[in-house]
Amino acid sequence: MDERIIWRVGHGRRFDLTERGAIMAIVNVTPDSFSDGGLHTSVDAAIRHALACVDEGAVLIDIGGESTRPGAEEVTAAEEIARVLPVITELAARTDALISIDTYRAATAAAAVAAGAHVINDVHGLQREPGIASVAADTGAGLCIMHTGRGREKLDDPIKDQQHFLTRSLEIATSAGVARETIVLDPGFGFAKETTEENMELIARFGELKAFGLPLLAGTSRKRFLGTLTGREARDRDAATAATTVALRLKGASVFRVHNVAINRDALIVADAMLAAERRIAAKKGSSA
Repeated sequence: MDERIIWRVGHGRRFDLTERGAIMAIVNVTPDSFSDGGLHTSVDAAIRHALACVDEGAVLIDIGGESTRPGAEEVTAAEEIARVLPVITELAARTDALISIDTYRAATAAAAVAAGAHVINDVHGLQREPGIASVAADTGAGLCIMHTGRGREKLDDPIKDQQHFLTRSLEIATSAGVARETIVLDPGFGFAKETTEENMELIARFGELKAFGLPLLAGTSRKRFLGTLTGREARDRDAATAATTVALRLKGASVFRVHNVAINRDALIVADAMLAAERRIAAKKGSSA
């Protein structure tokens, strides 16, 4: 058995990522997200959807109050907090599932963790508001650090650019005192990865990111490159998403951020069974050597 992968998150929780991948369900409390904007803007609708996702197999619920689609208008921190806080507070009282706050703002992250969130998910990799790293350090929250190419000049090689950006993010985290066992890395599919070829190369070379020695999150759900490949609109890309879930699990991803929990849960069960079979085969070979 390989060394165990234990992710330490907020409020004294620990999550074992060693043998099974984890589903993180997307719950956007926004009017303008690219796939589910406007569907869960009320607290009741967001809670119903989140609990349904838990019933389908999600172990994390990622609550977002600002769309990150290209061209989306920014909201104020006050508006973001007003959208997400009632949902997090209610959800924390009604489920043992881990709750994640999808934000790059330190103020929103602090309020969310105080309300019961266990994880901070920053799509700007701590480089938009570095103070968010201090929030993670001070609260002991889990921290998802995402790579993005937006607003900067990228390196030509996608893995070298991942290494360049995420190394800087990890330096910010370390300087703030973030514990290494709280960190998960996300290569940021679709975030200034403009072509299908670039996203597919990132999938093909995903295993190279294991060199960071940290758990990896994959967020391909309904992304535009899947639409380019299949010709399908955003809400019809769940089968394609599930295909990437299998591919990325076999290449080392541990957490999968998705819109449709059920189809990706089933895909992940198959991928985990394949990995278990590989471990059994390796153990047999080792015992007979």
